Amino acid sequence: MKAAAKTSPISTRADDDGPRLPDAPRSIQKGSSLGDLLDAEAISCLAHNLARVHPEFDRAAFQRTASDGLKPLAILQRGQHLAGALRQHLPTRYEEAVHVLIRSLTPPLSGTDDLGLGVFFYLPHVCFVATYGLDTAHNGGRDPFEISMTAQRELTRRFSAEFSMRPFLIRWPEQTLARLLEWTRDSDPHVRRLCSEGARPRLPWAMRIPAFVKDPSPVLPILEALKDDPELYVRRSVANHIGDIAKDHAELAFDLCRGWLKGANDERKWLIRHALRHPAKKGVKDALNLRKLAK
Repeated sequence: MKAAAKTSPISTRADDDGPRLPDAPRSIQKGSSLGDLLDAEAISCLAHNLARVHPEFDRAAFQRTASDGLKPLAILQRGQHLAGALRQHLPTRYEEAVHVLIRSLTPPLSGTDDLGLGVFFYLPHVCFVATYGLDTAHNGGRDPFEISMTAQRELTRRFSAEFSMRPFLIRWPEQTLARLLEWTRDSDPHVRRLCSEGARPRLPWAMRIPAFVKDPSPVLPILEALKDDPELYVRRSVANHIGDIAKDHAELAFDLCRGWLKGANDERKWLIRHALRHPAKKGVKDALNLRKLAK
């Protein structure tokens, strides 16, 4: 999950003629929760954004469906609930529905810091892709892979597609990894970060990827491609990914970092230290030695 910080330009509502985002607090206040970010205002903004690009969209009916039963739900449950409401009120064929969603999006994020909480507005969108983008039955018998990848690339530029990418890595690991490897050369750092973050075997708050917990080697080419990324935002994800690997395959993580020490600049040395911080705190000798060498 992209870190939340103080309110950023993404959480500022656009004028009435453009797509809207709900106002979002700088941080979760006492007595409130993340779930409050997907409230009546968020539903209203979502309805507005969809109706402006898809005239057949019934705003009032969608808002009734979306609001029904929302109150007791937590943030992830609300995202799934709103995805279900989208399913009921967007075109039946998944590909057509996704094209509507993509056209409704606000402009992509312009930076990688200070993202704020407003980005959670797009949680229902990624839930929609994760829930309905894997089965040809939702897409008139057509393979939904390409449009799902297109959607996730666009969504990660505004929120994050790390949660929705994981079902695709489980269902179609080779095909999805090949696409992520291509995206390591993308000009947008949010897309490059997704290549590492979305494939982490033990990503917090998300489903694990059992095959990568057992054998993370298929993802190593992605980490190699991103280890010297110009954005700290991306390199931090690579470090956290190696930290995940170290929980199940410590020697593999140590060997990888040992190889990366050769010719390492200060940025890569920081990545190595960050990647091995948890085993080092436990006193693991190899982790301590590698972090010392990376100073």
